Amino acid sequence: MDQITIFGDIHANLPALEAVQADMAARRLSNFYCLGDLVGYGTSPNEVISVIREWNIPTLMGNYDQGVGNSSDDCGCAYTNPVAEALGKRSIAWTNDHTTEENKAFLRQLLQQIPLQLGDLRVVLVHGSPRRINEYLFEDRPASSLERLLDLVEADVLVCGHTHLPYHRILPSGRHVVNAGSVGKPKDGDPRAGYVVLQASGRELEVNFMRVAYDIERAAQAIEASTMPHEYAQMLRTGKG
Repeated sequence: MDQITIFGDIHANLPALEAVQADMAARRLSNFYCLGDLVGYGTSPNEVISVIREWNIPTLMGNYDQGVGNSSDDCGCAYTNPVAEALGKRSIAWTNDHTTEENKAFLRQLLQQIPLQLGDLRVVLVHGSPRRINEYLFEDRPASSLERLLDLVEADVLVCGHTHLPYHRILPSGRHVVNAGSVGKPKDGDPRAGYVVLQASGRELEVNFMRVAYDIERAAQAIEASTMPHEYAQMLRTGKG
């Protein structure tokens, strides 16, 4: 296998997922992997889970999937202020109330890590980090810390999600850390849905970040028509927060 297509952090945003699927099909991509966080913040948890179940691709458990799968009031999220925490508690309560028991059972059986071979490179996929499902691996993390995480899973390439901020870092060892960004709730100021394509020739890695326009208003207005906090609608429009 010399090409893989990776996406995640859909967060119950069906219009974004549908647009990404269409874009992948138009590009004739293959070998799909999902980094998790299917639910939360958006209003289509069951519809998104249904798409992923029917797609039948390897899928990681995200921290939000873990929380909702266990009907917990804790999504494993890191809140920067009391307002964000209050909104977050309302979001997971809404999602717990609107996700079927069958789909919660599906979330509970999602994977923790996915190791695979890409060319001559050992790739490991995680949601947060190899240590914790909800650990944030930001782009400015010290290289020595990232190197230790790669050592932990014996990887040449570590692919993560969770932060909703896409990046590709080449470490002093020549190894790679890639964040796939977010399909359904980007935070880098670009509201378009994001995913990443990795290609390898031997040990040479090419990383291509894809952005896909989608019907943001459809997703945002669905939030505003619900009891989900309406602040999340504006976050979709701005690609921030």
